[in-house]
Amino acid sequence: MAMRRFDPRQQQRGPQIRINQRIRVPEIRVIGEDGEMLGILPTHEALRRAQERGLDLVEVNPKADPPVCKILDYGKFKYDEKKKARETRIKTAAFEIKEIKLRPKTDDHDLDFKTRAAQAFLEAGHKVKFTVRFRGREITHPQVAQQQLDHIVQKLEEIAVIEVRPAMEQRTMTLLVAPKAVVMQKVQTARAQAAKALRKDRPEDRELARQDADVAKFEQQLADAEDEDDEDDDEDEAKE
Repeated sequence: MAMRRFDPRQQQRGPQIRINQRIRVPEIRVIGEDGEMLGILPTHEALRRAQERGLDLVEVNPKADPPVCKILDYGKFKYDEKKKARETRIKTAAFEIKEIKLRPKTDDHDLDFKTRAAQAFLEAGHKVKFTVRFRGREITHPQVAQQQLDHIVQKLEEIAVIEVRPAMEQRTMTLLVAPKAVVMQKVQTARAQAAKALRKDRPEDRELARQDADVAKFEQQLADAEDEDDEDDDEDEAKE
C-alpha cells in the first residue's frame, strides 16, 4: 500500500495565546482596555483588575521583558483577529499552477472528474497544468494522450485559453491552460466584494466561499486518486 503523502494544505498548530490563569510569569507590563499603559504590575493584580471589569487578561507580546498583556474581551479579540486574517488572505491570495496528472489508461469517468477539477481551479483564478505520464510501452502511443488533452481543451474552451500547447518532455506530455480574462475579472470582483463585506461585519461573498470550498475538495480528491494510481502502479510492477 502506498504511503499517504504529507498534505501541506493542512494547517499546522501555531503558538497558543496565553490568557488569564495561563499567564504564569510573576509580573507583566499591562495595557488597559482603552489602550492606556498601566505599567508593570504583578500578574495576580492585573488579573484581578481584568476580572473586576468582566474582561480577560491576554498576553499580546510574550517575547518582551516583561511580557506585555492587555485587558480586553478575549472572545471579541479572537473574532477580530480571525476577521483580519481572513480579509488579508482574500486580498493577498496568490494564484497558483495546479497540476492534474493523467495516464493514457485513464478512463472516461476519471477524465471527466479531472476536467471538473480543472474547471473549479480555473474559475478560482488558477492556471492548470495537465501532465500525462507514460509507463513502459505506453510511450509508443502518444496519440492517446493527445486525444485526452484535446477532449479536455474542448470541455474548458469557454473559460480557459491554452498557454502552453501539448508537448513531450521525456516520458510525459504536458499542457498548460489559464483562465480567460473575463474569468479573472470575475474572480477579482468576488475577492473585492468579500473583503468589503468582512470590513462591514457582513458574511463574505458566497461565490468566493464556494470557489474556495470546491478547490479544497478537488485538491483532496485528486490527491486520493493519485495515491490509488500509485498503488496500481506498484501492483503492475510486481506482476512484471
